[in-house]
This record gives sequence, C-alpha cells and structure tokens, in this order.
Amino acid sequence: MHTRNNLPELPQEEIRRCTEVLRTGGILLYPTDTIWGLGCDATNAQAVEKIFKIKQRAESKSLIVLLDQPSQLNRYVQEVPAVAWDLIELSEDPLTIIYDDVKGMAPNVVATDGSCGIRICEDEFCRRMIRQLGRPLVSTSANISGQAAPMGFRDISKEIIQGVDHVAAWRQQEHHPSHPSKIIRLRNNGEVKIIR
Repeated sequence: MHTRNNLPELPQEEIRRCTEVLRTGGILLYPTDTIWGLGCDATNAQAVEKIFKIKQRAESKSLIVLLDQPSQLNRYVQEVPAVAWDLIELSEDPLTIIYDDVKGMAPNVVATDGSCGIRICEDEFCRRMIRQLGRPLVSTSANISGQAAPMGFRDISKEIIQGVDHVAAWRQQEHHPSHPSKIIRLRNNGEVKIIR
C-alpha cells in the first residue's frame, strides 16, 4: 500500500481539536494522503449538506469517504468484493474504490444507486482523526465545484477557507504538488471499471 513519510511528531492537540470539530457537526479543511480536502463526519447528514453548500455542488453527486484501516470496510459495505482486498494491499498510490450497497453512512454521502467511493487513508494525521472520531470521514477536494482542485494549501480559495469551521494547522507549508487518488469501480457482479 501507499505510505507517506510523515513528520515524526504528530500534533496531538491539533488532532484532538479537529476531531472535536467533526464530532460536533463542523466542517474541517485538512490535508490528506492526496490533496487538501473538506471533511465532516460521514454519518452526519446536516454536516454533509454544509459541504455541498460550501462547494456549491449538486447533492446528487456522491462524496469520497476515508476509513483508517481495511478492517472497517465490512462495517460500511454490504458485500466487499474479494478483489478489493488485493487492490488495497497492492496499490502503490492512494486508491479510492467505489463499492455497491454502502451502509451506515448519511444518505447524502451515498450516490442514488447506493454506491460510494471509499479510500483507506495512509496519512497518519487523518487516521488518528478517524480513529478518535470513531466514524468515517468525508473527503472531497477543497474547491468550488467546477474549479481546479488545489495542489497545496496555498492554492485554496479564501471562499473555501472562510466557509469551514476549522483549518487544520498541519502541513500548510508543503509545496510539492499533490494529486487526487486513483478511482476504481467494483460491482458486485464482478465488473471492474477504472474511473480515474
């Protein structure tokens, strides 16, 4: 699996602060193992609605969700296709898999056909937040819908920054280009489709 070289000292107090924002239905702007994202508790429909408003995006589009470890998949996917475990294990880059029949998420996180994109996050800061929250974390690019996704914190618009409840004080100074994850759709009938 893809791993990211994290700084040795994770900011425990900042992780606690971010988790508290998420726990109380707030919107977080935070770095992931790919690009900077807008996040919230993926089981909180009101928080998810706020994200759609900030992004000015149609609610008919589904969102990507992060989990901290593969073993959590069974809690949120009705039937995890066997090939998914191999893809997660062998992927060298961040990989989002769109699964059929997702459960336990806010209805507005899931697409109209019942599917949702889920990524097992390799960034330790994110993993600690998800673990402390005890729920999946929404992760959608920190941009207005239709505009380019930010490659780093300095590319994020003031409109986005002002729309969130908290900006994570972590990795804001990094300037190396980041890229969105690869996306694969796995159907329960065995169909595999590369989306991105």
